[in-house]
Amino acid sequence: MRWRLAVLALIAAMPCAAQRAPNGRPYRSQPLVASTYTADPAAHVFGGRIYVYASHDVRGPPLSDEPPFQNSEGNSFRMTDFVVLSMDRPGGPVTLHTNILDIKDVPWASRQMWAPDAAFRDGTYYLYFPAKDRTGAFRIGVATSASPTGPFAARPQPIKGSYSIDPAAFVDDDGAAYLYFGGLNGGQLQKWANGAFDPDGPASDSRGKRDRAFMPMVARLTPDMLEFAEPPREAVIVDEKGKPLLAGDEARRFFEGSWMNKVGSDYVLTYSTGTSHLLVHAVGKSPYGPFTYKGVVLKPVEGWTTHGSVIRFDGRWWLFYADSQLSGGQTPLRNVKLTELFLDGGTIRPVDPFGR
Repeated sequence: MRWRLAVLALIAAMPCAAQRAPNGRPYRSQPLVASTYTADPAAHVFGGRIYVYASHDVRGPPLSDEPPFQNSEGNSFRMTDFVVLSMDRPGGPVTLHTNILDIKDVPWASRQMWAPDAAFRDGTYYLYFPAKDRTGAFRIGVATSASPTGPFAARPQPIKGSYSIDPAAFVDDDGAAYLYFGGLNGGQLQKWANGAFDPDGPASDSRGKRDRAFMPMVARLTPDMLEFAEPPREAVIVDEKGKPLLAGDEARRFFEGSWMNKVGSDYVLTYSTGTSHLLVHAVGKSPYGPFTYKGVVLKPVEGWTTHGSVIRFDGRWWLFYADSQLSGGQTPLRNVKLTELFLDGGTIRPVDPFGR
């Protein structure tokens, strides 16, 4: 009897997925897991199986703004650990691997472990993650494991020279590995505009509409995958005339969530635009760019914004993203989804998260 009551209590505590959005339209896809909240999916294929590294949204009041966090942002996003969703194929049964790394096991981190990513080399899996240090600045850490599902052991210090959020690892055909990163507003990229962290810097992007937009950052990693091999540089995104995008171009300019794929000889950079709630892509001929803006990948989802990743599996392309279906539109409580992605002559066909 006690066992039965415990099971019923667990089911009652689980998020419940509505079949239609507040706009009355059916959702294109359903959450991969409904027993907890997941976000910021970073999908990879390791050993023929799909692994999706995700942040773990939790309920609770926003974090306080007491020093040294008095000028921090994004306090509604309180995540303190990571999870992995694994499956043998898109649409197959999903296994949830919980607490693969907890903030209490990261010596330098104080709070808010946001969107992670992973890579594999020579028998070791690498987990890259942002967290705030004890001064209130986001840094990027790395943890290692012999298993794609962890547990991961964090290094005692963040990557030297790292800052901001949303690390995305990319290994090129020649074996060179790169880390893309950066995010505005709560991601603090604007607080590094002068080359050093300014805790009293603007809370959001304060550049004028005709000023050059902030760009994602990129740095090649050392062969051991643990440090930057060079100072980070901008991965410049340009328009069809080759001009860097402007801060006022909110439908195209970078906000957060970099992701890199190589398609033939093209480097395809995917990213979120923030205030215009789009996932878009740009294409270049080098992992450093410049990247020419090409178009929309995902139209606005339920919730403030999304954070996506793209993989190729068994000859087809798949988009992983997040919305707020399970929580009824509460942005800090999200759920990971996937849908097939179609490329038409090298151009990505935009995905509508509602309908079919």
